[in-house]
Amino acid sequence: MTERKTLFITGASSGIGEATARAAVAAGWNVGLMARSADKLKALADDLGDACVSIPGDATDLAAQEAAMARIADHFGGIDAAFANAGKGVTTAGTETGNPDEWREMIDLNIMALLYTTRAALPHLRKTRGHLLLTGSVAGKIHIPGSIYGATKWFVHGYAGNMAQEMREWGGRCTLIAPGMVDTPFFSEPKPDKLKAEDIAEAVIYAMSQPTRANVQEVVVMPTG
Repeated sequence: MTERKTLFITGASSGIGEATARAAVAAGWNVGLMARSADKLKALADDLGDACVSIPGDATDLAAQEAAMARIADHFGGIDAAFANAGKGVTTAGTETGNPDEWREMIDLNIMALLYTTRAALPHLRKTRGHLLLTGSVAGKIHIPGSIYGATKWFVHGYAGNMAQEMREWGGRCTLIAPGMVDTPFFSEPKPDKLKAEDIAEAVIYAMSQPTRANVQEVVVMPTG
């Protein structure tokens, strides 16, 4: 058992997930990390030390997420927050020109994996009156011509609102984190004038640090450039 709270993160090996893991440990949290990139995940866990448990795995596998959370809860004594952060885009936009195989992969990660994180986390979060955080996008708040990626984020935004209503019934909280463009490996080309992953990590820490009587239901972070 430990007095430190514990945060579970998917898509934790790079970008927003990695930055959030580092920020959470610096803020006094334990972290349980899940990602497919075992090498990157191990390097991050080595940096974070005893406050971290890393479990390589595929977020689109419900059983893998359930097993990861059970292991993390057993190690740290519970799970206080879960951040469904894993996601991806497509290389070719649009419906006529897009690749249906890519659509399926994106929907499996952006929607199904997020649902799996929620399903796996809820039994743990009920015990701690905990906090669910979901990575949305400004693309889920506006209409972008033909964007199937944006449509997956519209789902996340609607679902986040629904979960906030459900979780408040038992004292839990749900926060949607909606970034604008962030300079992360999500994009094939660097975006140096846009947000940094650390900016979004700070939004996550802000939402989790509020008193239990207050739920920051949505955080939108836009670049000034």
